[in-house]
Amino acid sequence: MFLTCISASMVKAQSQSAGQTERTYYVSTLTRIADPVLEALSKNELRKQMPVESNAKGRESSTYLEAFGRLMAGMAPWLELGPDKTPEGKLREKYIKLALLSLHNATDPKAADFMNFNKGSQPVVDAAFLAQALLRAPNQLWGRLDSETQSNVLAALKSSRVITPGFNNWLLFSATIEAALLRFDGSGDRMRMDYAIKQHLVSWYKGDGAYGDGENFHWDYYNSFVIQPMLVGVLKTLSDANPGQKKTYEIALAHAKRYAIVQERMISPEATYPPIGRSLAYRFGAFQTLSMISLMHELPASVKPQQVRAALYTMIKRQVEAPGTFDNNGWLQIGIYGHQPSIGESYISTGSLYLCSEAFLVLGLPPTDDFWQGADEEWTAKKVWEGKEVSIDHAED
Repeated sequence: MFLTCISASMVKAQSQSAGQTERTYYVSTLTRIADPVLEALSKNELRKQMPVESNAKGRESSTYLEAFGRLMAGMAPWLELGPDKTPEGKLREKYIKLALLSLHNATDPKAADFMNFNKGSQPVVDAAFLAQALLRAPNQLWGRLDSETQSNVLAALKSSRVITPGFNNWLLFSATIEAALLRFDGSGDRMRMDYAIKQHLVSWYKGDGAYGDGENFHWDYYNSFVIQPMLVGVLKTLSDANPGQKKTYEIALAHAKRYAIVQERMISPEATYPPIGRSLAYRFGAFQTLSMISLMHELPASVKPQQVRAALYTMIKRQVEAPGTFDNNGWLQIGIYGHQPSIGESYISTGSLYLCSEAFLVLGLPPTDDFWQGADEEWTAKKVWEGKEVSIDHAED
């Protein structure tokens, strides 16, 4: 009996430590990705230090906002947990302070690293990712800014209104910016939000949890890079401001939940995924929707948090540790597995690559959350190809 109790205790301790060990890896990897960007920008030296790798000329005008906005969008839920006395809580305080300094420098017209929010078309994209970050961390990112920086941030976001978004997923960039303006100063343009929502939910929804990127469906990861997270985020903001929007929000959330199920099933036993469509250089950012639905505690009963945790952990580790993922100074390089410059489209540059941080949304779940408890569980494809029982999958509409 005594030996049985010891054995049970050891199994419990091992299962509990798996999630905590993986969380530690998630944190160390996210901060490794973040360090070059935030250390430089907080000192007003991003333009000076950041390399610009691209297969096209002229990306310098937008790449810095790309790096900062995309990094913050993925990092925000973790920062929103706030500081505490634990080693991780103290680490969060460090990165919150770096992020606040960086927000100041990025939006201060007098700063060396003041960013382009309104020249050309690209800035509306990354102003939206920055807005997404603020919506995800209203207390630690927005709430801890001084009033002058808050004014500068609002002015920078509003300045992007001169850009006309494309008639595709880009409508959601404008909508996300307006959602942040609605949340933080009440000035959000409802028409820009409503137009993006109706186009996606009414005109472009293709069924079974997937949207077209505009009128046509594309075999790529833009449902996860942009469409599902930003549509859900805009509707959540509107629903909080007006309960009459709750039903529409719930429809979009149901689509995102189905898409997350599909995403979990797309992860191979080796934690790879089909290299289809454009923007593969965003790496594991392709699984933002799965990470977001996990963060929201909206995974269906058929998908256990521990199988998502293990799948994302294995995927991230596989890609991050591929030789050439980072240059000698720690900056991300173009590629999906290591350094593969040929997969970078003309709009891809060093800053673009930081969209990979969107896979880390689950770090917004505190260490005590069920997501981080218990032993790893095999994800669906891993079970299938070991001949184990799995649940039947059905389309949902």
